[in-house]
Amino acid sequence: MTENGITVRQEIRDKIAAIGEADILVGIPSYNNSRTIGHVVKAVQAGLAKYFPSQKSIMVNSDGGSSDGTMDVVHATTIHDMKSILLAHRVEPLHKIATPYHGIPGKGSAFRTIFQIADALNVKACAVVDSDLRSITPEWVELLIKPVLDEGFDYVAPLYHRHKYDGTITNSIIYPLTRALYGKRVRQPIGGDFGFSGRLAQFYLGKDVWETDVARFGIDIWMTTTAIANNFKIAQSFLGAKIHDPKDPGADLSAMLYQVVGATFDLMEAYTDVWRKVQGSEPVPTFGFEYAVGLEPISVNLERMIEMFRLGLRELGGMWKGFLPPSALDALARTAGLSAAAFHIPDDVWVDIVYAFALAAHKKQMNKEHLLKSLTPLYLGRTASFVVDTRESGAADVEKKIEGLCARFEEKKAFLVRNLR
Repeated sequence: MTENGITVRQEIRDKIAAIGEADILVGIPSYNNSRTIGHVVKAVQAGLAKYFPSQKSIMVNSDGGSSDGTMDVVHATTIHDMKSILLAHRVEPLHKIATPYHGIPGKGSAFRTIFQIADALNVKACAVVDSDLRSITPEWVELLIKPVLDEGFDYVAPLYHRHKYDGTITNSIIYPLTRALYGKRVRQPIGGDFGFSGRLAQFYLGKDVWETDVARFGIDIWMTTTAIANNFKIAQSFLGAKIHDPKDPGADLSAMLYQVVGATFDLMEAYTDVWRKVQGSEPVPTFGFEYAVGLEPISVNLERMIEMFRLGLRELGGMWKGFLPPSALDALARTAGLSAAAFHIPDDVWVDIVYAFALAAHKKQMNKEHLLKSLTPLYLGRTASFVVDTRESGAADVEKKIEGLCARFEEKKAFLVRNLR
């Protein structure tokens, strides 16, 4: 049997048929997360029981072929002392489905399975949370689901407090660019934990992206951008700190930039007629009580980032001349001669660089992968500049600096629009 292009195994169809319909679905995509997924499952179960006791709820673990027993942990995990965490007894039982997903390897294929089950069960509200979370609490379920059920929002993005040197791709590229393009101040457009309505899940399922790189690498930014660009009702909820398993320090940063920035640029192509008309930006409603949280320290190697920037300038400068403004190239050359203590890439120069890369990708001036991977040394230089600028800054001052960068992206957007052709 195939539904919406997805082959559904018989045992999953039987479970869906037995459940019939549901009010709430929480999805947990996973891949070799047996060590952490038990905690996530317990938090989700507790959140559903505590905050939505009268709703019929289903939890779906969509697994990408784990070999460490992740799905066994999901099946086995239960909450033993329900009374200690409940305000009211559950009226409806919680149903669990753990299923391996099929298709292109990647988080997007897991999401596709979750959307398909949500559609089949005609759910009203959904949430998806990462399987390696160590900071998730039952309140996350309420904060991601309640704005959908009670306030009619279609998409609830996460809002976290993060260390000032965590999430630098988001802070320096994805947040300011997405905000300037589409006019909504969604602070964590690639946060990984989202709430969304059943009708938005159905809309996602009908989009023709599931055999593309977006499904493999850019599902988070695709979900956010698709919701905004198609005029769904957007909000965000403060979840506290996001603490999860550390990523592989040997991972290829250029590959990560290529995947995330590439997906963002692809979406620019898909929604050009939408974003070229947008001017400025506006805040989105925010739910949850914001409070200070303890954050794990992030170590950075400033000297190595600067050296990688200088090496990139020497080896790739000739290629960049083909599309970077001369003023930006001159500024980069001056920056390369500065000491580590004085190292600085101004906001205006950085905005010009990002927009120039976007235009080069749009005009297909060179191979897309080569183009975007060449952004890596420039990104490292900008990150080094940010580290130098914020060494003595607290969280509030750092956020002001990021907001200032966003304002420059908005002010310079006219250059991007003028040069589209």
